[in-house]
Amino acid sequence: MNTRSNITLKKGFHRNQNIVRIEFPYDQKVIDLLRKETTSKWSRTMGCWYLPEEDFNLKRFFTAFKPLAYIDYSEIKTNKKIQPRAPEKIHFKAGEFKRRVDSETIIEINRFKSWMQQKRYSNNTIKTYIHQLEIFFGYYNQKKTDEISVSDITAFNNGLILKHQLSPTFQNQTISALKKFYSVRYNRDLETENIERPRKSHTLPKVMNKKELQTFFENIKNTKHKMAFETIYAYGLRRGELLNLKLNHIDTKRGMLSVINAKGKKDRSLPISKRWLEKVKTYYHTYKPETYLIEGQYPGKSIAAASLQQVFENTLKKSNITKPYTIHCLRHSFATHLLENGTDLRYIQELLGHKSSRTTEIYTHVSNESLKNIKNPFDELEI
Repeated sequence: MNTRSNITLKKGFHRNQNIVRIEFPYDQKVIDLLRKETTSKWSRTMGCWYLPEEDFNLKRFFTAFKPLAYIDYSEIKTNKKIQPRAPEKIHFKAGEFKRRVDSETIIEINRFKSWMQQKRYSNNTIKTYIHQLEIFFGYYNQKKTDEISVSDITAFNNGLILKHQLSPTFQNQTISALKKFYSVRYNRDLETENIERPRKSHTLPKVMNKKELQTFFENIKNTKHKMAFETIYAYGLRRGELLNLKLNHIDTKRGMLSVINAKGKKDRSLPISKRWLEKVKTYYHTYKPETYLIEGQYPGKSIAAASLQQVFENTLKKSNITKPYTIHCLRHSFATHLLENGTDLRYIQELLGHKSSRTTEIYTHVSNESLKNIKNPFDELEI
């Protein structure tokens, strides 16, 4: 009668290390030998014995256990490493929190919203602040708005934002919204400087090189869509600035294009590109827009942002461009290419509508041509 056990050796990952799993039906003799010959441990969560892979010696194990059991080691003969599984992200449903906000708090939020509208905050800022406030007060639906403290905000960061792995931007937006809300509605300083904010990442802007731009524009077959993206690149516009660009903002006599009520409620004037103007004339006679330069399916109405985004993504695919570019990269590309052509940084600041020159200076870090022009001191050595 065969009384030998069957031991199966498998690769695994446990407690941040690669391991060898030792699996077998319960056998006290095998367990006693494991304790005697190895430093293996029992894992209740895995339901097996295991050893760190670096401490496992197959030849030694086989010699010790061959008289006692049949050993299947086929799986550990491969060079494949078992990678740890990324922790699953807990699904976050903003709507569930928003539905918990009580009627009194909704009134306070709406009053704050009216104040922002009167102060002419941008629609995006209003939408973002209200969204953050509704989630926050839905989380604390058992408390009145005047009972919230700084410690509650810290607890919210830990209990909701970090738990659901929400972005640093979400965290910063929540703090900013609460700070403004309590300042306006309760004339109260929440002392948000005592709240830990996530460090801002300093990522460089993504820039399309001229070859990529050429391929991108060549793959836009629709004249209207091509005009839209050429205009963004030709003037370094933000997406919203293009959507708001009207025909009467183009002054051909003065040779200037006006960007009205841009970010920060600022206007700016840009010199018209002669090549762009010739293209606009052809485009205008074909599509005959009524109010906006780029109109959607309804005359007199600007094209939808979602439509523009869809066209952009489809064109990237047609162009076989796999880099994670966005529409805003056309603006970055405009600024970087100006710098590479020798345009003074102060002029670029004016063209982009940057309030601070420090914002514009980021393009000095991505200008390949500028870097290439730096003379390496190594080249001066006669060695």
